[in-house]
Amino acid sequence: MQLRDHAPLGRLLAAVLVAPQLASAFYLPGVAPTSYKQGDAVPLYVNAIRPTAGSDAMLHSVVSYDYYHPLFQFCQPEEGPQDVGASLGSILFGDRIKTSPLELSMAKNESCKALCKTTYQQGAATFVNQQIKSGISLNWLVDGLPAGQKIVDVLTEEEVYNPGFLLGQQVVESDQVQFHNHYDILIEYHQVAGSEDQYRVVGVIVQPESRRYTGPVDEDSCSVPMEPLILNESGETEVQFTYGVYWVPSKTAWATRWDKYLHVFDPKIHWFSLINSAVIVVFLVLTVMSILVRALKKDIARYNRLDQLNLDDLSGTSALMEDGVQEDSGWKLVHGDVFRTPSHPLLLSVFLGNGAQLFVMAGFTIVFALLGFLSPSNRGSLGTIMILLYTVLGFVGGYTSARMYKSLQGDKWKLCIVLTPVLVPGIVFATFFLLDLFLWAQSSSGAVPFTTMLVIILIWFIISVPLSCAGSWLGFRAPAIEPPVRTNQIPRQIPPVTSYLRPVPSCLLVGLLPFGAIFVELHFIMSSIWFSKIYYMFGFLFVCYGLMIMTCAAVTVLLVYFLLCAENYNWQWRAFLAAGTTSAYIFLNAIIYWISKLSLGGLAGSVLYIGYSLLISFLCFILTGSIGFFASWLFVRKIYSSIKID
Repeated sequence: MQLRDHAPLGRLLAAVLVAPQLASAFYLPGVAPTSYKQGDAVPLYVNAIRPTAGSDAMLHSVVSYDYYHPLFQFCQPEEGPQDVGASLGSILFGDRIKTSPLELSMAKNESCKALCKTTYQQGAATFVNQQIKSGISLNWLVDGLPAGQKIVDVLTEEEVYNPGFLLGQQVVESDQVQFHNHYDILIEYHQVAGSEDQYRVVGVIVQPESRRYTGPVDEDSCSVPMEPLILNESGETEVQFTYGVYWVPSKTAWATRWDKYLHVFDPKIHWFSLINSAVIVVFLVLTVMSILVRALKKDIARYNRLDQLNLDDLSGTSALMEDGVQEDSGWKLVHGDVFRTPSHPLLLSVFLGNGAQLFVMAGFTIVFALLGFLSPSNRGSLGTIMILLYTVLGFVGGYTSARMYKSLQGDKWKLCIVLTPVLVPGIVFATFFLLDLFLWAQSSSGAVPFTTMLVIILIWFIISVPLSCAGSWLGFRAPAIEPPVRTNQIPRQIPPVTSYLRPVPSCLLVGLLPFGAIFVELHFIMSSIWFSKIYYMFGFLFVCYGLMIMTCAAVTVLLVYFLLCAENYNWQWRAFLAAGTTSAYIFLNAIIYWISKLSLGGLAGSVLYIGYSLLISFLCFILTGSIGFFASWLFVRKIYSSIKID
């Protein structure tokens, strides 16, 4: 079974939208087709040059470059390259789309067309050869489709398209590298049903070649065998760029043109791993729930029965002794301290507010993607919707933070209002900005432009901060969430705990299980981020997200129950930190991935990888910690509201 770029509902919706009778009515953003007549100009745009896996299947760099970086010396349009409009998410994820000098005319073949001639000096040749050895690839766009190379799935023998094509190739068992200076562009097109002169692009393949031209370029030049072009690192090298365009009719419909780009290699392993994780998680949750329900029902019934005996009989103490309550678990014994204000309630409330904001944002984003609204043809839509949702949901973060801080009896409400929209986003933005400085130092196209930084800051302060403050104001005006039991004035002494309930062992045990639920999908996400692949398996991601929520909630509730039974009522921070320890395993997994899949040379690449991994882990810490806390908070309120307290 294959997972496509859209869920069934999204695919059905897209098919309806491209039906001829509705072609002029309405289209989802990014999925409206463009029709061309024979001879019409079809624009070819160039995107950032990104690193991919080298010949050893390892990633040697995380630094991308602008297509028109001076050292690459690629041919430029006569009027100079122009920027093509891109969404905010597209810019943040490294897209730098610009015009190109390549001319394409619908259904018109060009066998060998000259572009420009340039001379590579020693420094440029050394730089380009180094990039070829690291496995860097070019990225072109034709009608929104990435130009790629055709590969064959060895299991299914199905032809699929791998986005991007190599800048050059290294000669086997040699240090020499061949520079690709000729490009055969194969464009698949489909005739619009019911029209004789309307065509749509449904596939783009580029077959690069290395050719050392020794004479003028004409139509027959590309058919003559030539020696490969090798850039001389100790002298000058003259390079002639050429290209050919070949239009190939295809039966592929426009609505399914992304299917060959979005291919699951060996999907059985993916399905098996996901089902295995789901079965383990469901079994774990059911086991935890059954244990807790049985134990709690027994405890609550005993407590309530003994309370009734104490009221009816003055000899209640002897009844207590005879019933063996001295051997009891003891979670009722801390009823006067379980809702005591924890240490640093302000920081906890701020983290919980941002965690709730991230939780809702992640849920909405995954659902939108699952339904097919975030089409891969609409570049950057995933990043854009995440930023917009997080901005708008600032109200949720402010309201949650204020309600929790008020229930924890905090008195610095003004500081809470300010820190909720500033602390966590400020840490994220400061880290992102520092990492961006490394990219600027490397002249990388991945560096976010200063104007985009200003736009993000304006969005943050003009939309997110006011919404968060409004949510906090309403949260503080709302009545406080009263605990079901009264809190004693004098704290109860906490007895020594067993080894597995100590902070470090308990957090490591609790954090391991949610990580196990998302481990398989995390591998595909990491490959998508660092190997510049398109991530589209949102169905799997939706299931993994649900499994992670269930696991975080179940194991954290179980830990809190054991803590209360051990008469340890400091559960608030323990619940947050235990569930948040999942992020430590995510970071550890990133380090293992770095060692096994990456071979980053230089300080900049290592700093960027570790920095972005820490940033992702920090956001996961806030998210999973909040899930664990709120599950435990509801659990504690439920059990203490079910017993009778004198």
